[in-house]
Amino acid sequence: MAVAYAPDTDDEPLAGPQKTVEGQRALKTQIVVVGGGAGGLELVRKLGARFGRERHDIILVERNATHIWKPLLHEVAAGSLDANMDELGYRSHGKRWGYRFFYGAMQGVDRARKRVRLAPILDEDGAEIMGAHEIRYDWLVLAIGSESNDFGTPGVREHCLFLDSRTQADRFRQKLLNQCLRVSRQLSLDATSDACVKVVIVGGGATGVELAAELYNAAAGLRHYGLEVFDESRLKVTLVEAGPRILPALPESLADAAREELEALGVRVLAGAQVVEARADAMVLKSGEVIDADIRVWAAGVKAPALLSGIEGLETNRAGQLVVTGTLQTTNDERIFALGDCASFVPPGADRPVPPRAQAAHQMADVLFDNHCRVQQGKTLKPFAYHDHGSLVSLSRFSTVGSLMGNLLGGRMAVEGRLARFVYVSLYRMHLMAIHGWLKGLAMIAWGHVSQIIRPKLKLH
Repeated sequence: MAVAYAPDTDDEPLAGPQKTVEGQRALKTQIVVVGGGAGGLELVRKLGARFGRERHDIILVERNATHIWKPLLHEVAAGSLDANMDELGYRSHGKRWGYRFFYGAMQGVDRARKRVRLAPILDEDGAEIMGAHEIRYDWLVLAIGSESNDFGTPGVREHCLFLDSRTQADRFRQKLLNQCLRVSRQLSLDATSDACVKVVIVGGGATGVELAAELYNAAAGLRHYGLEVFDESRLKVTLVEAGPRILPALPESLADAAREELEALGVRVLAGAQVVEARADAMVLKSGEVIDADIRVWAAGVKAPALLSGIEGLETNRAGQLVVTGTLQTTNDERIFALGDCASFVPPGADRPVPPRAQAAHQMADVLFDNHCRVQQGKTLKPFAYHDHGSLVSLSRFSTVGSLMGNLLGGRMAVEGRLARFVYVSLYRMHLMAIHGWLKGLAMIAWGHVSQIIRPKLKLH
């Protein structure tokens, strides 16, 4: 197996023959971050901007070529957002900010030799581009996020769609458009037809609720894009939640308001309903009800990728997350850190881990950057303290609800309407600032306003 040492060039680190021990000692400190989500990307940008390539080798390992903010995937799925306009290319971003991008998927970690093992890189035909290889690290940060948890429910993996990545969101959008075209054609042939697009979304958290509302926004616009006989009345969405109510992270009054808004749009909301089987054309509930569905979406919980449990010697919890200390170091290896959804940190005095939210990943990235600076100065690492700034849920253009300033007011500052929408949009703007810097971040925000005027409202290709 070849070893990638990331020579100091403008290219990505390439696999090559193993160097001598003397050559290894002459290498710069190599910090490898696996995962280019919100937290991982923010971290490498800050490290690259601070230390550049003169003092360190900062390497980002990511299995996708581009980044898009995960909370926006429901808009990509519905066609309301053109990801080609909003995504970020890791190669150009790394060139600008002084880190190296390595395209590949982590297969494991050799802790004894301090190596990250990467899987072979294949093209779309399955032909090998680059064989399995390794990357040396002095410090390793795992930020590989999470994936949907099907809880072992029969048929889910075979018959349901997920929204964990840009590719999955694109697949959903294409299936949705195809079904809308089928129904539109039937209506053109028979105006009295009761044909409709039936979508079942399992999971009443933020992703499921936001997707349900966004679908009605998209359906309302299809008549302007060639489907003159199709409108939102031909969309039948069922939102299924196993818990007693949707949006458990929000106060009950706000969750009730969101439910009323969804039902006013036409969404059938089923709380306290557990899915026991997914079929090719339906979802089966524990009550025995069978819900017909053309498209089935699973958004009912997350878990850490299974490969984390395979890293020898590292402690994981029941959800497969890496257990970390107050400094975000893994409990059994101080050279390996974890942040974001794949990390499990229970704050002192708390009875549950920090929730898997974008704000938590952002705060963890800040602490890890500060701690690496402290390492260079010979100072002790500072502990991570999570600050809950609340939760917001966007019901597309129809409404926005949430609670703000969780730590200050116990999450009881309820917001709705325009104020909530403004804050929700501001979260994405803060993300743009964090990954692009102030100057380009402001330019991206301005471009976003312009593009809303000049580009189509829906992406249909």
